[in-house]
Amino acid sequence: MVRGKTQMKRIENDTSRQVTFSKRRNGLLKKAYELSVLCDAEVALIVFSPRGKLYEFANPSMQKMLERYDKCSEGSNTTNTTKERDIQYLKREIANREERIKILESRQRKMVGEELASCALSDLNLLESQVERGLRHIRARKTQILVDEIEELKRKERISSEENAFHRKRFVDPLYENGSVLATLASGLGSIQNSEVETQLVIRPPSTKNLTCDYVNLV
Repeated sequence: MVRGKTQMKRIENDTSRQVTFSKRRNGLLKKAYELSVLCDAEVALIVFSPRGKLYEFANPSMQKMLERYDKCSEGSNTTNTTKERDIQYLKREIANREERIKILESRQRKMVGEELASCALSDLNLLESQVERGLRHIRARKTQILVDEIEELKRKERISSEENAFHRKRFVDPLYENGSVLATLASGLGSIQNSEVETQLVIRPPSTKNLTCDYVNLV
């Protein structure tokens, strides 16, 4: 026979309810024992019957299991309290940071000349002094950058001059110091310039033989 599905609701019949409680209680205690033996787990089971009778199973002992449970519960409560405290602190910190950001944004807008309607005369004087002080710092920094660039250009110019002097000393000065080389070059150039190439064009009358050949060719 196929076992029917049991509906999860209170059994109205007292006898059936008592029989079902006894069977399932014994099965539950058996499962707890098997779990502790097979899996080497510490198990504690407490069951009160409808009439208030106690049934229990514990491995290793109920007292030790209850003490351990109390410690875990206290630790869990402490952890939850700490987490709640941390969350509250973070919320306050976020609110403070948001307020600080709003103040800084408002101050920045005032520094560029916006939203000045709510400022009193003392606030405007203070703002003016802050702007002037900032401009002095900006101009000083700008001047320093220009001075540094000028010094860098002077350094590059000095390096370039030193390189030119080095190359002139290495390649050009020896030519002027060595008289024989210059004399040889000068004599060679002079001979080329003073040499003349004579070319004469001589025109002679054609010979009779050539005229005869030309006449034959024309005929």
